[in-house]
Amino acid sequence: MGRDEAHLQPGRAVSTPPTSRRLGSTGVNVTTIGLGLAPLGNLYRTVSDGEARDTVETAVELGIRYFDTAPYYGFGLSERRAGDALRGKPEVVISTKAGRLLKPIAGVDRSVERCGFVSPMPFEPVYDYTHDGILRSHEQSLQRLGLGHIDILLIHDIGKLTHGERHGERLTQLIDGGGLNALRRLREEKAVSAIGVGVNEIDICLDLMDRAELDVLLLAGRYTLLEQGAINDLLPRCTAAGVSLVIGGPFNSGILATGAAAADPPRYNYGPAPAEVRERVRCLEAVCGSHGVPLPAAALQFPLAHPSVAAVIPGFASADEVRTGIAHFLTPIPHSLWSDLLSEGLIDPRAPVPGSQLQAAAQ
Repeated sequence: MGRDEAHLQPGRAVSTPPTSRRLGSTGVNVTTIGLGLAPLGNLYRTVSDGEARDTVETAVELGIRYFDTAPYYGFGLSERRAGDALRGKPEVVISTKAGRLLKPIAGVDRSVERCGFVSPMPFEPVYDYTHDGILRSHEQSLQRLGLGHIDILLIHDIGKLTHGERHGERLTQLIDGGGLNALRRLREEKAVSAIGVGVNEIDICLDLMDRAELDVLLLAGRYTLLEQGAINDLLPRCTAAGVSLVIGGPFNSGILATGAAAADPPRYNYGPAPAEVRERVRCLEAVCGSHGVPLPAAALQFPLAHPSVAAVIPGFASADEVRTGIAHFLTPIPHSLWSDLLSEGLIDPRAPVPGSQLQAAAQ
């Protein structure tokens, strides 16, 4: 889902703006660090309206121009807050998602966590990947955002790991039920500027690339400092097809921000991190520490070395987290750190690393 919670400590403000990269063959340019707005939907904890606005405005002040939200994030809360904070700001790119419709629900206890969100919004998400479902989702997102145009529309959370035994049914909605055709139609009519998927599964990306000309894949957690499974098939395919990758969850749901020994149980893949993941993160921390580099800095910068990666979009829940995140993003990292990670088998030897002159050859 691209959800990522950083738990970063307050840091200094920086003024150097991030650079931009183009998404595929579209005219959409995104800053190389964006902001995932799941935390604005009260992911795991409550964020006030004022804190949410301050988070977004601080990101804009520091040069971030790409913001990703979804109807699912807080059951409409994230989109409403995103629109209120970003409406009228120049050169901002917004992506949102389709695949769930929000249905009103009576009698819900809005003070408890639902699907990871502590949201006051009296709605429940219902999957709908059909032609009409995608169009309705797009129209409803425009209303919540208060915008006349959405830059990027992504099919959200399709895949076997998400849907289990119902994956075939959901995929049939998307393919035979016309969901992909609706996505294409919105792009052809210029209602959106780019289309793609927003998932945390590699196989569904490859499957849908066979079925549609996508512009961008927002992939959460599968090409990070912790794991690089996407380099086997997906990244070479993206390079050959000219499809851009946006890396959601660059902290793998939090553990690459908090470290393995956090006071609260570190999160990985939206749940408690298993022992083998914590051990691998300890090894990553040790190498980063030996070079005086914060682990989150290496985590934010690593994915962007691949030529098909356009942006990373961590989820920050406060203005201080944004400031610290940008400082980490701009932290100088010696090439020797990447060499040590490679020599200890902590990153895939095929993965380009920042500063490498052999990035293209690595693929």
